[in-house]
Amino acid sequence: MSLRTLRFLTAGESHGPMLVGILEGLPAGVPIDCERVDADLKRRMAGYGRGKRMKIESDVARFVGGVRLGETIGSPIAWLIENRDWVNWQQVMSSAPTESGGVAESGNAPGTVEARRITRPRPGHADLAGGLKYDRKDLRDILERASARETASRVAAGAVARQFLECLGIKVASHVTRIGAAARAESAPPVSFAAALAVDESPVRCADADVAEAMVAAIDSAHNDLETLGGTFEIIAAGVPVGLGSHVQWDRRLEARLGHALLSIQAQKGVEIGPAAWCASQPGSRAHDAILPGASERFARPSNKAGGTEGGMTYGGELRLTVYMKPLATLRQPLPSVDIESGEPVDAVVQRSDVCAVPAAAVVGEAMVALVLADACLEKFGGDSLRETRRNYEGYLQQMANYPER
Repeated sequence: MSLRTLRFLTAGESHGPMLVGILEGLPAGVPIDCERVDADLKRRMAGYGRGKRMKIESDVARFVGGVRLGETIGSPIAWLIENRDWVNWQQVMSSAPTESGGVAESGNAPGTVEARRITRPRPGHADLAGGLKYDRKDLRDILERASARETASRVAAGAVARQFLECLGIKVASHVTRIGAAARAESAPPVSFAAALAVDESPVRCADADVAEAMVAAIDSAHNDLETLGGTFEIIAAGVPVGLGSHVQWDRRLEARLGHALLSIQAQKGVEIGPAAWCASQPGSRAHDAILPGASERFARPSNKAGGTEGGMTYGGELRLTVYMKPLATLRQPLPSVDIESGEPVDAVVQRSDVCAVPAAAVVGEAMVALVLADACLEKFGGDSLRETRRNYEGYLQQMANYPER
């Protein structure tokens, strides 16, 4: 539902040989800087509170289709991201059956299929529901794909979409607003787009230095207590034109498409457009944005309480979305569970995990918003080439400037 014109697929498991991505539908002629794609992949790997996996991987997207001599050519764009940890998992994650018939190798040595077989589902993960749904006796068949490792391919796709959006003057950024109990004050002024662009200098991607220090302390405390932390982050899109999305059908409303895309990210549990929770507690006279005559434009908004959308469409203001991430469900002091084979009460399996991944999730959120906005732009402006899309876009802006034309 979130994408109507673009098509985007990922494949690959967390400890398999590689992740694979395909993005179809971008026009020909979009300049693609592969180094910028890799830079976004590194942004996803950063952030205070990440685990040992990020010290193993060094993600690089290898484009194998759809990009030639630094430009899209109109065909599906395809890339590979190798998993460096695959060297330690070749036997366990082999696509070929094992000598014993595909279930287990002899012995219980580290690295064998049997040694890494999982029968103790983790509360909060896809383990149990996925095992029941897909009838798998080894829950590794579920967790390998359910893992947030998959988001590396989303970030690569978003980095490509971001470069298309910039051809139309649209940019996307994010910043972290809460980790655990450490948060920006609700009364604090909104973080500017320029400030959000600079947050990669912070270890937790927070625009407020004092709050960032408190977030780091909260992560240290959680690490010592064998805990994990969630939080919130805001995504801002600037330069978004009027009219992306539509009011005419439920599945064309841009808010719904953005919510779908953001809630598809592992561990994300809620999306707020603008200060939605605050607006819900206010009378209508305080919750909506007045329309006034503009100086440089015909219509001006003195506020942006709607978060950039009205009636399922963008109205020309900054798009602002806050995403709520739960604490990671892989715990070093595991919650009670039940062994799927014996039916006996046990502690859930312990897997390698981060203490906090909110800063990384914000980068993934940027990617998903960029994909939805790129899709909405192509739905609105079309074009098989970038030149055609730009021509359509510029004609639309001229129409807006002359509205209502008599």
